[in-house]
Amino acid sequence: MDAAELRALTDEELDERIDEIKTEWRDLRFDEAVGRLTNPMRIRQIKREIARIKTIQKERQIAKEIEEQLAS
Repeated sequence: MDAAELRALTDEELDERIDEIKTEWRDLRFDEAVGRLTNPMRIRQIKREIARIKTIQKERQIAKEIEEQLAS
């Protein structure tokens, strides 16, 4: 998923997505350890997607804090 698609998701959907991705990442790390990994680039893609999601979550948190400060 690209950043625009991720930004369209709600906070709950982002949390669900990151859980799904971390589960896939764990499975891929296991496959790598036992020598069954067929697509090593997928690990890199997963890491990047996790970073994108966390960045979007942080942006939303900062925007919310600024909004609260301006309201008071």
